[in-house]
Order: sequence, then structure tokens, then C-alpha cells
Amino acid sequence: MKLLIIDAHCHAGKGDGFTGPWDTRASLQKFLSWSYKAGVQKINLFAAFHSDYAVANAEVASIVNSTPGKFFGFAFINAVNDRGRVFDLVKTAVTKYNFCGIKVHRHDARISREICEAARYFMLPVLYDVMGEVPMIELLATEYPDVNFIIPHLSSFSDDWRAQIAFIPMLERHPNIYTDTSGVRRFDLLEMAYKRAGASKIIFGTDGPWLHPKVELSKVFALTNNTADLKKILADNFLKLTAKARSHQYKNSFRKVPVFDKTDTALSNEYRDPWLAA
Repeated sequence: MKLLIIDAHCHAGKGDGFTGPWDTRASLQKFLSWSYKAGVQKINLFAAFHSDYAVANAEVASIVNSTPGKFFGFAFINAVNDRGRVFDLVKTAVTKYNFCGIKVHRHDARISREICEAARYFMLPVLYDVMGEVPMIELLATEYPDVNFIIPHLSSFSDDWRAQIAFIPMLERHPNIYTDTSGVRRFDLLEMAYKRAGASKIIFGTDGPWLHPKVELSKVFALTNNTADLKKILADNFLKLTAKARSHQYKNSFRKVPVFDKTDTALSNEYRDPWLAA
């Protein structure tokens, strides 16, 4: 039986930086060929790093909607640069581009309530790269239990063992916390996550277009040969998390539109525990 395979984590389009491939250009030219040969049928796309995600999301939308049925799309949001316009950006992504999720990266800024409230309103999952900042996940899971969060790379693309080992109990404990397989090199920890949290909490992704889908897929097939679990990891979990967004169920929710004003007051970039000395 041929399994449906969805790559849930792939960048696309041009960035406006020039420090590395992550903010310069995420070309799909080779990657689509690699994916086809590896057996990947559908790909979830979001922007490369950019200083204006309204521009970057529009470019991704042109790719996503150029081949209906081939791609999904997530809206990339910067909690600081997009402050005060998050709802409008997400609304455009959902209603105009047919995107079905939000992408946030700690490299840009720490995730905000404004982003979480927009995700809640439109019933979108949030793919948030915490860059090893694991304690934040506890706040997300408990403050927004009705929002699903995908924490990629077992919480650390940089292979931070301490972060990943601390993340797995959260993955196991919280029903709205998920992870993806992209870029995970410590297979023993990926196996631990699978055994403790189960196949229902793990999603296949590559972090393309830079990581090869066949290499990334090999980790999934090394985890298990159980067909039911493979179906969950390779496609069903992603489809489940995006189902409400793809069917625009938010239209029937009668939720109040979240309002966050644009302000010049800086968001804190650091944890400030009032019981700890500065």
C-alpha cells in the first residue's frame, strides 16, 4: 500500500537578507525533484526569513496556489515587526491565500499573545521554532489549550541535547503540543519521543529546501514499520491539525476579533523573573 507523504516543513521564496540561505533565497528547483523521487506527494510551504512577511507570504501564496493540491501554506509572522497587524496578516493568509497555519521563529522574536489569539480565532496550528527555549512551551500549552503548537526539531535545530530531553516530557504531557522530525540528528531522542508520546504527536518534515527529503524520511521508517503509525506521522497528523483551518470552521465560531494596537513599546527579549536578582 502506497502511503500518503506530506512534508510539513519547507521554506520557499526569496528573503531580503544576505547573511545565509535562510534569509537570502529558498529555491525549490532541486528540492521538488528530490521530493518526487523520495515519494513525497505534498509539501507545506512558508517563507524564508524576511523583514516584511506581508511581502514574503504573498510570494509563497503565488507558489502554493500555482499548483492546487500539491502545496499547503503557512503564514510567517514576526511578533515584533508585525505587532498590531498580525490579525490582518493572518486574515489575508486564510481568506485570500487559503493558508492553514502560522509559522513563527524565535530568531525573529519570541511568540506573542497577539499571534496566539489570531491562531485561536482562525483555528490554526502554530509551527513555532523555540530555538531551545523550552520553558516557553509550558506557557503556550497551558495558556492556549485550544491552540495546537508544533515545536519543530524536537525544540532545537542546533542539536541542543538539554533542550530536547527537557522537551519530550512536555510533548508527552500536553495534548496540544506536537513536534516534527525535521533536522533531528539524535535518533535516540526521536525514538524516545515516539515511544513516550506516541505516533500521534510526531509530524514528518524536512526543513527543506536545504535538507534532503529521502534522508529525512529514512528516520521515520527507522522509527517503526507499523503502518498505522507511519500514516499518522507521514500525513494524518498534519491533516488533522489543519482540518479546521482548511474548512474555514472559524466562520461558525462567533469568536470576538482580537484587538492589539500598534505600539512603539518594546517587547521584552529576555525572561524577567521578579524573584531572581538581575
